[in-house]
Amino acid sequence: MSDLLPTGFLVLAGFALVVLLVNSLRILREYERGVVFQLGRFWSVKGPGLVILIPGLQQMVKVDLRVRVIDVPSQDIITRDNVSVKVNAVLYFQVVQPDRAIIQVENYLGATSQLAQTTLRAVLGKHELDELLSERERLNLDIQKILDAQTDSWGIKVTNVEIKHVDLGESMVRAIARQAEAERERRAKVIHAEGELQASQQLAQAAEILGRQPQALQLRYLETLTVIAADKNSTIVFPLPVDILGPLIEGMRRSDKPRDAG
Repeated sequence: MSDLLPTGFLVLAGFALVVLLVNSLRILREYERGVVFQLGRFWSVKGPGLVILIPGLQQMVKVDLRVRVIDVPSQDIITRDNVSVKVNAVLYFQVVQPDRAIIQVENYLGATSQLAQTTLRAVLGKHELDELLSERERLNLDIQKILDAQTDSWGIKVTNVEIKHVDLGESMVRAIARQAEAERERRAKVIHAEGELQASQQLAQAAEILGRQPQALQLRYLETLTVIAADKNSTIVFPLPVDILGPLIEGMRRSDKPRDAG
């Protein structure tokens, strides 16, 4: 009986030793780091690979270093020109200093999400609606810089911010459609006026050249007749210069005067 007691004790002690050894081993993946605390105080950052902890004295918190994606919920924003819109976005960030992400902020995921929402409202509220619709790249960069500066103390790097969708009211959509239609009409009128100006300039140059060479005008008449005849038309319009009709009319008037006198 006395021999069984030491044997049982050794078995029990060996089992306890194995349990402690298993509890002291941690395996971290390539994208994970472990923030180790010893007696409640920060000790070091471990990983990746096998990490050995002292049971009862050391605790470890895992931190994922991969790029995380947060969907920023739709925010009610009033632009600088007093237009109410709803804007949502997506935020990309990653933890670059695991110890700060655990020690400096209670929940870095929630804190980053809330900060992104307030920053989105603050930045977009300083711009007009036209800028919000046409200059998204610049606004994305402004939001990213502000977020990156504020989350730097948390050990977080904001890599990208993208505005996904801008929701407008139906009345504002109709107003923008009318504005776009008016803009297209304005451009059409300007283009038509520029075309008339260019055409008048070309016609003035052509008239000047034809005025110096009367034979060129006759050649243009003949070319016009050739074009008309090629279309298989039954009616041919022959242009007659007005300067030819003038002498004929004057001669007819002179021949009618002696008859009236007799």
